[in-house]
Amino acid sequence: MTPEEYCQDKAARSGSSFYYSFLFLPPERRRAITALYAFCREVDDVVDEASDEAVARAKLAWWREEMERLFAGRPQHPVSKALAPAIETFNLPQEHFIEIIDGMEMDLDYASYETFTDLSLYCHRVASIVGIMSAEIFGYQDRQTLKYAHHLGMAFQLTNILRDVREDCRRGRLYIPLEEMRQFGVSLEELQSGHTSDKARALFRHQAQRAREYYDKAYACLPAADRNTQRSGLIMAAIYRRILDKISANDFNVLEGRISLTPIHKLWLAWQTNRQEKRRGKQAAHA
Repeated sequence: MTPEEYCQDKAARSGSSFYYSFLFLPPERRRAITALYAFCREVDDVVDEASDEAVARAKLAWWREEMERLFAGRPQHPVSKALAPAIETFNLPQEHFIEIIDGMEMDLDYASYETFTDLSLYCHRVASIVGIMSAEIFGYQDRQTLKYAHHLGMAFQLTNILRDVREDCRRGRLYIPLEEMRQFGVSLEELQSGHTSDKARALFRHQAQRAREYYDKAYACLPAADRNTQRSGLIMAAIYRRILDKISANDFNVLEGRISLTPIHKLWLAWQTNRQEKRRGKQAAHA
């Protein structure tokens, strides 16, 4: 298996919504974003799958060393080898990869966050940095697009937090700020109960509104000149926002089970959004 095939397999097996947005990219950019996504999955799996904290920290330390080797031209891991051409072609700095690893390590350091400001650093590292790197791969003319990418990454992570709150709580992790838990009168035990109370629904509605505000801020920051090249990000946004809408339509019953979209629904949204954005681009060109 080649490094590129390894990354493709990693992305496809994950079932992530991100995978569907890669399908419409030119080959070179698709290979680069798939390798970046595979890197994120590798370091995320270190934390999620390790039963021993010391082992997880050692593996993350290895990945930090591997980034040193990658940028010195000596990558060892298939993902790093697949990333090698991308880091030069698409301006992907080493410090961004290290910051993603730092974000993953925060899951070993913190089981919860007191305020949204505290949580924001985690979201920035594990999601917004990835969004900024993705924007580099997709291509842009206006640096305002990087602000769009940051906000979109925040929106995605906040959507994930709401979707996965039941699963995360059962693993001993809470990504809803503790001060907001107290504000809405919701306890950790209640989130672990498997039953969504009216108080919990109000708390979740607040989280959803914050995520929607980040989507809106992202769209407002995207320059018209870069909308076409950033189509993949807009495809991701269409899928993630539909997940958020489905959570709302299900009255925020996220403690009873994970609310998600089928692969066919994701593929349809990806195709539809790509088609709409191509049509928008043609209309803008003829205006």
